[in-house]
Amino acid sequence: MKYYFSITAIALVFLTGCTTIGPQTVPRDRFDYNTAIADSWKEQTLLNIVKLRYADMPLFVEVASVVSGYTLESGVSLGGSISSKNAVQGDFFDFGTSGKFTDRPTITYAPITGDKFNESFMTPIPPKLILFMLQSGWKSEMMFPIVLEAVNGLRSGMLTGKLDDRGDLGYYRMIELMQIIQESGNVSMRVKKSKEGKETTVLFFYRDRLPPEIHAAIKELEELLGLRPGLNELNVTYGIIPETDQELTMQTRSMLQIMIAMATQIDVPPGHVEDGRTVPSLTRPGVQQTSSGKLVSISTPRNTSPTTPLSLSSTGIIGSGSTIGIISRNGLSRF
Repeated sequence: MKYYFSITAIALVFLTGCTTIGPQTVPRDRFDYNTAIADSWKEQTLLNIVKLRYADMPLFVEVASVVSGYTLESGVSLGGSISSKNAVQGDFFDFGTSGKFTDRPTITYAPITGDKFNESFMTPIPPKLILFMLQSGWKSEMMFPIVLEAVNGLRSGMLTGKLDDRGDLGYYRMIELMQIIQESGNVSMRVKKSKEGKETTVLFFYRDRLPPEIHAAIKELEELLGLRPGLNELNVTYGIIPETDQELTMQTRSMLQIMIAMATQIDVPPGHVEDGRTVPSLTRPGVQQTSSGKLVSISTPRNTSPTTPLSLSSTGIIGSGSTIGIISRNGLSRF
């Protein structure tokens, strides 16, 4: 009987020791899926940037949903019979265990096409969102060259087909001045709403007790953009040329335009340019005189022959400035 009681005790301990697997999987799965989806988006974005450089059609496939389901089943069975002393069959004891684990993730993919593609990638970014980012701490010297095509008639550089426009030097000087004013904390924005419900984005400068260098930067910015001197508020609208000297017009880029702008600066093999597969890389005017420099610098392997197709085996990190790179499976390539 002691033997039977020992087996029963072990079974009870087994049953009470079983715990649910649900809470334990949350930290692991959340970070693993987050990392996997983020890395795939970076690699997909980098691939489409290179495809645009070679006049190929970009295609985005989004992860529409991730449903990860786990099933853990366990069971213990105990049974037996105690017979009398004269019984032929004697005492009988039965003990059994069972277990089952199922991991069934369901991942749904959906290509971004049609109206959703037009809205997500071909619609220009509203100017007020650019100013919201500016107010939240994003540096203008990093953000403006990427998202702004023109400001009050001053255009950035672009390269499309045989059109090679190096842009206006005043555009890049405007970025430097905005960065100086932004770092001083004397610029901000707000959205005004009229009684009719119409929203107006306003950029305003704090002019009280300005340091001489900030006052000089604002004055130069006003002259550069053709603004009326001494204004505290400027109405911000989408466009190229302002209607009045109290208006700041921004022609913003769409996500597709941003990717094209980055694609024009990829360091492609010279043989690909000579063969007419793509156009030469765009270099911005006065890079040595501007703090913003290039948008990105994506390099190809040095030993790539002119006849070798450009392929991607890397996970890209897209951005701007001097702290950008491509994390490759074969090492680190500079941006």
